[in-house]
Formats: sequence, C-alpha cells, structure tokens
Amino acid sequence: MRAFLAALVRLATGVRLLPEAPHGNGPAIFFANHASHMDFVVVWAALPNALRDLTSPAAAEDYWGATKLRRRIACELFRAVLIPRRDVNRSNHPVERLGTALEAGRSVILFPEGTRSLDGETSEFKSGLYHLARRYPDIPLIPVHLENLSRILPKGSRLPVPLIAQARFLAPMRLEPEEPKPVFLQRARSALEEMDPH
Repeated sequence: MRAFLAALVRLATGVRLLPEAPHGNGPAIFFANHASHMDFVVVWAALPNALRDLTSPAAAEDYWGATKLRRRIACELFRAVLIPRRDVNRSNHPVERLGTALEAGRSVILFPEGTRSLDGETSEFKSGLYHLARRYPDIPLIPVHLENLSRILPKGSRLPVPLIAQARFLAPMRLEPEEPKPVFLQRARSALEEMDPH
C-alpha cells in the first residue's frame, strides 16, 4: 500500500524516485522548506523503498491529529511523528518525540520553519533542528529543497493543482564542533535558499 501510494504521489507531482539513499546507511535527518501539506508526502515518496519504510515524517499534531481519519493517515499509513505546536512541554517536546524515532533506527523528515510559508520564501528556522543535531552528532542532516509545492496545494486549498514539483536532495551536513546555534541555523537555511530560484 505504501509503495503504491508513493508511486501515485510521484506520478501526480512529477517528483523523481531517488536511486539510492543520499547519505549511505543508517538513519538521517531530512529537513526541507515548508509550503504545503503535501511537503512531507513528497519527500517521503521520493525516498527509495527500503529507506522510506524506515522514515517517519514530522507532522503538525493540531492538523493531522484533529480528526480520527487524519490521525490514522498520518500515524498508520505514513508512520508520522505528531509534533505539537502549542502547549509544548518536556513530556511532549518535538525533539524528544523525534529523538525516539531516531534512537529506534528510523530517519525523520522535518520542517524547521515550523509553519508553511505564504510567499514561497524560506522563513527563519526554529531551534529544533539544532537541538537534534547536537544530541545526535553522528546522524547526517540532509537538506531537501522543494519546488512548486506551494502552487500544487497552496495554504488554504483542499484540492491540488496539477504542476510539476521537484525535491532536490542536497549534500549531507553536520553541526560543527562548538558551532553557535544562530550560525548553524543560518547555515542550514542558506543551504535551502541557495537552491531557491526567487
């Protein structure tokens, strides 16, 4: 079912299947710009089958957990990690939830902006990516630049518009020793902005 859905997403969006994992073996932290509810589905669908089966997208709990159907799609079909955006505390902190997946040997897909962009520009990154990189320094960070997703399913839209999208998987990066949080977050953001045609 998951392989069929991934193929359907690639057919509908034009996103290409990666021939192999972009980082070698083991888990990775994929991070991408965020413009559409389809973003995590597209990154997930572009991964090779074996890697996709071991990858959990981060999904906004207030949206994907709002109804039983959405929760079932996110958690059972995509094996997503639901991330709270309100009332965050130690017991439900996004870094803890994503860390649980990484420690289980799964890769994760996340969107450091925290919310979808309205104008296509990459917003400032929140600190979660930095804290994951610091906690798991041996896990590679893979920037993924998404193109046209905001036009295929723009914010507020329920039906996709047929356009060709792209998911560009860039070179792995890591947190440098003693690298300050603001410097690292700007460097990670710049990796995506360098691919931005705007």
